[in-house]
Amino acid sequence: MSWWTRGVVAFAAVTVLAGCSGGPPEIHAADMSEEDAAACRDFVAALPDTLAGQESVEVDGDTEYGAAWGDPAIVLTCGVEEPREFSDTSTCIAVKKTGWFVPDDVFEDMFEGDDTTDVPMTEMNYRPRIHVELPGEYRPDGFPNTAGALADLIEADLEKVGTCL
Repeated sequence: MSWWTRGVVAFAAVTVLAGCSGGPPEIHAADMSEEDAAACRDFVAALPDTLAGQESVEVDGDTEYGAAWGDPAIVLTCGVEEPREFSDTSTCIAVKKTGWFVPDDVFEDMFEGDDTTDVPMTEMNYRPRIHVELPGEYRPDGFPNTAGALADLIEADLEKVGTCL
């Protein structure tokens, strides 16, 4: 076999293996203060085994700062930065005392009946900040079920600093 043929075969094998190995969701924590890091570790340790009707699944990466449930996975990360799209005029969806920011284009899809769009949702009233990636497969009930289940934990364990409504 020529070197070119071996290279093509190796590339094809790697491509097939990469496509087959979805692996667990990966958590990427932002740089944060030790106080925020400790709050995130405590928050994540207190998360439920079930969220929005989905069982917890293994995660990779910065596992102390996030968790996941279901397949496709609902992925939570603690200690994230403010979303780029967020501004003083952004709308937040109030769930109990929490205020969840969803980007405008996704927010519009949610209320126009498009139940396929994934929902990136970031809680804006408490610190450290919580971000959840909610797959579209869990809509329309996934957002209220996820935000509702997390609201009590967020209110109990994190510091309230804002009123995004």
